[in-house]
Amino acid sequence: MKTFTLFMALAFAVPAFAQQAAPAPTPPAPATVKVTLMTSAGPIVLELEKERAPITTANFLRYVDQKRLDGAAFYRAAKAPNAPKYGLVQFGTRNDPKRTLAPIPLEPTSKTGLTHKSGTISVARGAPNSGAGDFFIMVGDTPSLDANPSAPGDNQGFAAFGHVAEGMDLIKTILAAPTDPNKGEGVMKGQYLAAPVVIVSARRSN
Repeated sequence: MKTFTLFMALAFAVPAFAQQAAPAPTPPAPATVKVTLMTSAGPIVLELEKERAPITTANFLRYVDQKRLDGAAFYRAAKAPNAPKYGLVQFGTRNDPKRTLAPIPLEPTSKTGLTHKSGTISVARGAPNSGAGDFFIMVGDTPSLDANPSAPGDNQGFAAFGHVAEGMDLIKTILAAPTDPNKGEGVMKGQYLAAPVVIVSARRSN
């Protein structure tokens, strides 16, 4: 009888112990910082990945804190061929020496874990490690801009470092705005906005 009683006690103790086991804690979300671009057409709130893309985010915040984006503009709307609702809009210092800081090292998406999804903000560049004061925002997912270490040549892609938290409708409106067919050179010819959207101010929001 004692053996039976002990067996039954153990049988009931196992599920009771399992119920008391605490679930594994959810890891905290990577730290971010928000910036509001107040434009002549309305506000755009960006959420930047200061933990996952620290170099690139710190660079953008230098432009914000030093007010180097105040008076700059969204000046380019590059529509995808045969799909004009998708593409990218670009803004920044346009290499103005009075506004532009030194280039930064490239943080590829293969390192940060970020991707060029719709709403992503990334750094414009030519050669690797040449990104500085010009930035673009995606309309539509564009994985071809992510790093691809298996590809030949310059395979590092672009440095994504955040996304649009509020104001994506305005980004789409800028993409759809008229462009000047005579402005721009090479692949950018015809992609410059006929009426750029001015950034009145850029400030941290949190």
